[in-house]
Amino acid sequence: MRQVDCVKLKQTLPALDFVPHPGELGQRIYQQVSAQAWQMWLQQLQKIMQENLLTTADPSCFPIIEKFMLAWFFDEGDYAGMQFDD
Repeated sequence: MRQVDCVKLKQTLPALDFVPHPGELGQRIYQQVSAQAWQMWLQQLQKIMQENLLTTADPSCFPIIEKFMLAWFFDEGDYAGMQFDD
C-alpha cells in the first residue's frame, strides 16, 4: 500500500488510490495528501458548499472550490490562513 507524508495531518499515512481532482492540483493532492485527510476534506467541502451556495454541477464554482482546497490542504492561495471547522 502506497504511503505519503501527509501535508495536512503531518504524518506518514496510507495514500489515495486515485487522483482525486483534475489537473496539477489533483496530482499534488495525490502525491501529498493521505486518504484520511481526503475524507476529512469531503466532509469540509459539504460545509463549504452549503455556506457559500456552491455546487459541483456548475463549472463556474470549480475555481472557488479549488481556492478552498488550496487553503485547506496547503494553506496557500487567496484563502490562506482561513479558519476551517476541522
